[in-house]
Amino acid sequence: MTSIFERKAYQRLVEWKNTAKGSTAMLIEGARRVGKSTVAEEFGRENYSSTIVIDFAQAPDDVLGFFRDLRNDLDTFFMYLSAFYDIELHERDSLIIFDEVQLYPKARESIKQLVADGRYDYVETGSLVSIRESVSGILIPSEEDSMRMNPMDFDEFLWAMGEKPLSAVIGNAFTEQKALPESLHSKALRLFREYMLVGGMPQAVSAYIETHDFGAVDKAKRLILKLYREDIVKHGGSDRRRVTRIFDNLVGQLSKKEKKFNITALGGNAKSRDYDDAFFWLSDAFITNDCFNSTDPSAGLSISEDHATVKCYMADTGLLVTLALANADVTGNSIYRDILLGRISINEGMLTENIVAQLLRASGHRLFFYSRSDRKNTANRMEIDFLIVEPYRNAALKSRVSPIEVKSSAHYTTRSLDKFKDKFGKQVSVRYVLHPKALSVEGDVVRLPLYMAGQL
Repeated sequence: MTSIFERKAYQRLVEWKNTAKGSTAMLIEGARRVGKSTVAEEFGRENYSSTIVIDFAQAPDDVLGFFRDLRNDLDTFFMYLSAFYDIELHERDSLIIFDEVQLYPKARESIKQLVADGRYDYVETGSLVSIRESVSGILIPSEEDSMRMNPMDFDEFLWAMGEKPLSAVIGNAFTEQKALPESLHSKALRLFREYMLVGGMPQAVSAYIETHDFGAVDKAKRLILKLYREDIVKHGGSDRRRVTRIFDNLVGQLSKKEKKFNITALGGNAKSRDYDDAFFWLSDAFITNDCFNSTDPSAGLSISEDHATVKCYMADTGLLVTLALANADVTGNSIYRDILLGRISINEGMLTENIVAQLLRASGHRLFFYSRSDRKNTANRMEIDFLIVEPYRNAALKSRVSPIEVKSSAHYTTRSLDKFKDKFGKQVSVRYVLHPKALSVEGDVVRLPLYMAGQL
């Protein structure tokens, strides 16, 4: 049984309840098995006198009929719902959860009337809520807030491991721009490597905490990957073959020095435009995190994004590890331990860049990179792993771009960061290097240990 972990999403739900006061529903989007239902149900238990959970993956036709036939008679709707689930509803003190709402779009559409009625609060959970089959024929309610739930970030992993004080110390050190003492730095790096291998899916984290056996962790992750493949076949529609091709090529593409997805790897005649919907499907299922090339960061990252040039990361790095080791039927504890101790080589750059993408996404950043090639002049060539927007400290309504370089080794250069500063000048804010060493500051270059990626 998966443990119930402390999640940041829980506090966001509490804030929503206190501020919305019934004026909106909350839609929690996220991958399968990321913990959406668990956090929604815990929120209901702790903050309401009663909670009804309608799981549309197994809701009987009687319940579906309530939504079809009683939308204009909410008194009867609530009376039947209460009787069916044998749970008493209390005005302004009950929560109704629509679990896997994408499987029954009419329930999502009914949110408009239910919120206007005002008697109860509503939380919806789902993935693939934006694809055609999930929105076809319905009016998407405007009375709906939404939040993205990601795999557990490093803070949440530390909390689960009983290391909450270390999490607080890391956050403090980042804010004050001070390095941790060597003993704490080494401990944080070790736990970060464990996190990178385990990942942030609650079932995998639970298996690790309960057994400290990477074999059990790997088994949990393989079951999740099997579920994802089944979802692709079941819900991928006409794009399922293209989605499968992308999914099967993720490890190969991320193993390259340059992580940009090469469409020709999917077939000699493959064209980017033919795969747009397939990339969107994987992103909308929260299986992958897309990172687009921003061709002119000075004009704004979104304004200049090039959808034809994309890096496609796995949303959970632990799942990427299992995909990379997929040749073995089961990957045992000893192999993971050897990777952890550096006895067996696995593409460190692939995992490190993927975990940074995962943590930036968890912090709310959309993912962008900058790539410029010039065959004639090497001085013009540069590759910046990630770009984020940071506000001016002393100027309202303006922002600047921070380039981020990710280094898996302790030995590296920062030529691309220097070239980026030379090219974009005043548009450039703090330049970051994420590396295995301690925090240090040199002018506008801040070198952060990898375990601080989620603080950005």
